[in-house]
Amino acid sequence: MLTRVRNRTHVVAVIGAANASPALLNHAEALGAALARAGFRIVCGGRGGVMEAACRGAAEAGGSTVGILPGLDASEANPWVQIAIPTGLGLGRNLVVVASADAVVAVGGGSGTLSEIALAWQLGKPLVGLDVGEGWSSRLAGESLDGKRSDRIVAASDAADATARVQALLAP
Repeated sequence: MLTRVRNRTHVVAVIGAANASPALLNHAEALGAALARAGFRIVCGGRGGVMEAACRGAAEAGGSTVGILPGLDASEANPWVQIAIPTGLGLGRNLVVVASADAVVAVGGGSGTLSEIALAWQLGKPLVGLDVGEGWSSRLAGESLDGKRSDRIVAASDAADATARVQALLAP
């Protein structure tokens, strides 16, 4: 018989650009640390840029990190990924990243991040966009993608704000 796991750790996907500015990397690292300190597990695409910075912040704050990799080689994961899951799915891994999460936080990002935002929207995942002046997270923060949902992508100004908003979105 299957039973529901009580007091399960919530999982937050941190999505963003593999090639990011130093300012965006600082935001991502602070976000990873803040989420970890709040008790969330981080899942991401497992590679560099925002993904690596968020994993570094989470790991250094004592949190746990999972990387859903596009290829079949676990060694492609950034050094801060504690659990690497090679998929061989290429860009299809974006669906696995957002489907694995209870909420999604976007940090900057280009077309890959945009695809993850759209997938999270389609899956009904709570979405937070870090509005730090660059990438899709800033463009879409506070916006609705279409009429399929009555909510909007929640805008957050920094790591602490994003963490508080995730906590509110996932509160019972």
